[in-house]
Amino acid sequence: MEEAPLQKLEDKLLQAQGVELWVKREDLLHPHISGNKWRKLKYNLQEAQRQNHQTILTFGGAYSNHIAATAAAGKEYGFKTIGIIRGEEHLPLNPTLSFATSCGMQLHYITREKYKLKNDPAFLEELLLQFGQVYLLPEGGTNLLAVKGCTEIVHDISIKYDYICCAMGTGGTFAGIVASLAGKQQALGFPALKGGEFLKQETEELVLGYSGQSYSNWQLITDYHFGGYAKVKPELLAFMESFRRQHYIRLEPVYTGKMMYGLFDLIGQGYFARGSRVVAVHTGGLQGNAGFQERLGLQV
Repeated sequence: MEEAPLQKLEDKLLQAQGVELWVKREDLLHPHISGNKWRKLKYNLQEAQRQNHQTILTFGGAYSNHIAATAAAGKEYGFKTIGIIRGEEHLPLNPTLSFATSCGMQLHYITREKYKLKNDPAFLEELLLQFGQVYLLPEGGTNLLAVKGCTEIVHDISIKYDYICCAMGTGGTFAGIVASLAGKQQALGFPALKGGEFLKQETEELVLGYSGQSYSNWQLITDYHFGGYAKVKPELLAFMESFRRQHYIRLEPVYTGKMMYGLFDLIGQGYFARGSRVVAVHTGGLQGNAGFQERLGLQV
C-alpha cells in the first residue's frame, strides 16, 4: 500500500486570507482501493479472514465507490464478492459496475423499496439464507471496524494543524477522524447529501460506539450539497477544472469537489483566523468520474 502524502497548496486567496491549506492525498493509497475505501476495508478484510469467510457481500448504488473498491479488494485478497445493487440492471454496464464484474463481483439487483431494508435484520437473514454464510459489509463499508481504519488517517499527518476537513457520505470516515483527534484539533465534515444534518447523530453514535467518548470539537458544514447527492452545477464543475489546472489534483463531483469548493468559499468569507493551518482529506473516489462523463457528457 502506498503512502498518503501531504501536499501544500499555493493560492492567491490563501495568501490573502493568511491560511495554510494542505491536502492529505488519500487518493494515492492504491490505484483501485483508494482513499477512505481502503481505510474502511482494511480491518473488515482482516475480520473476514479471521472468521474464515470466503465471500464478502455488500450494498451500493450503480456508481458506488464502495462497490468498486470492495470488488477490487476481493480480487487482490482472495475473496469472492457479491454486490447488492440498488435499482434495475441496465446494459451495457456503466464503468463502475463493469469494473466490479471484471474483478469477479457477482451483481444482484433489488428494487429501491427493498434496498431501504438493507439494515433490517430480517432482510439480512434472508440474504444469508440465499447466499450462505457470507461476511456482511454495510453500505459504504461503514461499521466500527471501518471507523477504526479511518482513525489512521490522522495518525500519519506529520505537521501541526488547527482544522481537518472531510467530505461525508455515511459518516464513517469523519467519525474515525473525530475519534482519533480525541478532542484536540477542530474537525469539519461536509455532507454530500441534501439535509445532511442527520449525519450529526450518525457521527455521534459511531464515535461513541468506537471510543466510548463524546467530543465537541467538530461540526458539519451542510451548505455545499449542490442540490443533493450526486447533483452537480456548472460552478462546481468549473471550480474542479480550475483546481485541477492550478494544483494538479483531480477531484470528483460527489464528495471531494463539493468539500473543496465549500472549503475555499469559507476561506474567502474569513471563516478561518489568519495563521490557521487546515488539512483537507482527499478521500479518493475518482473512479466515479468515468460514470459522470458517460451519463451526463461531463468532463471531470
